[in-house]
Amino acid sequence: MNTFDEAFQKYAVYFEELRKSLLRLTKIFIIIFAVGFFATTPVIRFVLSKIHLEGVTIVTTSPFQLVDLAMSVGFFSACIVTVPILIFNLYSFVRPGLLPSERSAFVFLIPFGLILFLIGFLYGCGMLYFATKLIAQVNVGLGVANYWDISTFISQMVLTSSLLGVLFIFPLVISFLIKAGIMSVNLLKSKRRHAVVIIFIIVSLLPPTDGLSLVLMSVPLLLIFELTILFNRVKSIGRN
Repeated sequence: MNTFDEAFQKYAVYFEELRKSLLRLTKIFIIIFAVGFFATTPVIRFVLSKIHLEGVTIVTTSPFQLVDLAMSVGFFSACIVTVPILIFNLYSFVRPGLLPSERSAFVFLIPFGLILFLIGFLYGCGMLYFATKLIAQVNVGLGVANYWDISTFISQMVLTSSLLGVLFIFPLVISFLIKAGIMSVNLLKSKRRHAVVIIFIIVSLLPPTDGLSLVLMSVPLLLIFELTILFNRVKSIGRN
């Protein structure tokens, strides 16, 4: 028996458990995707009932557009549900090899990360609603009719809000890298200007691309970056 076969036999139990977990996760993903797909109609009704934009007519430009939107809603719903389950399964897989302090930190980081994602997502929705409302009023003032594509409108709001939610989690990643000794607080402070430029570049790539949205999305990320430096600096002082 060669080295590869010996290693495979040694970890066969773990591979089998990993296979079962991935199979369960795939089934959950498919089920949630189907639920999200068929729940698109009430979701659209709910979203449109909460959005009050004067002078805006939301339209469809293709008979298949609602199907595409339903696919997006199903995929987004499945990701929201399965990603936390995936993280928990990964934690369960590596848990035996973690120290007690590492286990406690991981258990704390999962719910805190989800809270930060939710805060970022809700902030993105509110910010985009304010920006689109202002843009609609400007267009009406210019005599321009607002006929907005429903698929593009909702997809951009969900995509941008989700990416903001992900960016809100980065303080946890940075804090983990500092704790692991890969980064330091002094390094973050010395690279502050680079971080500001990177944040503005990333945000400028997200829709919408107007200047107001750029500022509204960048400011909280800059504040989070500064709070991350302050938190880890206070924490390092407390350890010393």
